[in-house]
Amino acid sequence: MMPMGIVSDAEFEDELKDSATNKQIINEAIIKDLPNKGRKEGDNNVPDSLRKIIGETSEIEGRKEALELADKFGISPSSVSAYSNGSTSTSSMNEQPNLSFLNDAKNRITSKAIKRMIKSIDCLTDEKLAEAKPDTLANVARTMGAIVKDMEPEKPKDDSGKGGPTFVFFSPQFKKEEHFEHIFVQDTK
Repeated sequence: MMPMGIVSDAEFEDELKDSATNKQIINEAIIKDLPNKGRKEGDNNVPDSLRKIIGETSEIEGRKEALELADKFGISPSSVSAYSNGSTSTSSMNEQPNLSFLNDAKNRITSKAIKRMIKSIDCLTDEKLAEAKPDTLANVARTMGAIVKDMEPEKPKDDSGKGGPTFVFFSPQFKKEEHFEHIFVQDTK
C-alpha cells in the first residue's frame, strides 16, 4: 500500500494495476430493512412538540384557536384540554410534564405586558390628569387600582392556625372534699 500524497503518473498507474490484480470478490451481501422513522400505521401518539404548541396556543391565544389548530391534526378537544393543563393525555391530568413550558410562555408575555404598562404609567403626567374629564379620571383610577392589586405579592394562605405556635395547658382535675381520706386529729394546745 502506498502512503497518501502527490505521486507521479507512472507510480499511480503501477498502484492502479496492483489494485486491479488484488481484488477480492465478495459473493454474499446482507440486506437489512431499516426501521421506519416517524408514525406507523394506526399510531395516534401526538409528538410532544405539537402538544406544547397546542397547549401554549390555548393558554395565550385562547381555547378556540387551539381547537382550530388541533382539528388540523385530527386531535380531539379533550386532548386540547389536557395539553393546556400541561399534561400529555387525558388519562394523566395530574401529571404535568409540560407545565413549566406553559409557565415560561406566560412569563414571557407577562414581562412584555409589564414593560408596556410601566411605559403607559410614565406617560400619565400631572398635567394630563388635570386636563382629563371626570369619566377618564375614574377609568384611570380603576385601572391603576387593578394594576396595584395584580402587582401585590401573594399573601400566604391561612391554614386555620396550622403552622403557628401550639399551646397545650395541663390543669389538675378539680376534686371535692369527699374524694379525700378523712383523718381526725385533736388539737392539744
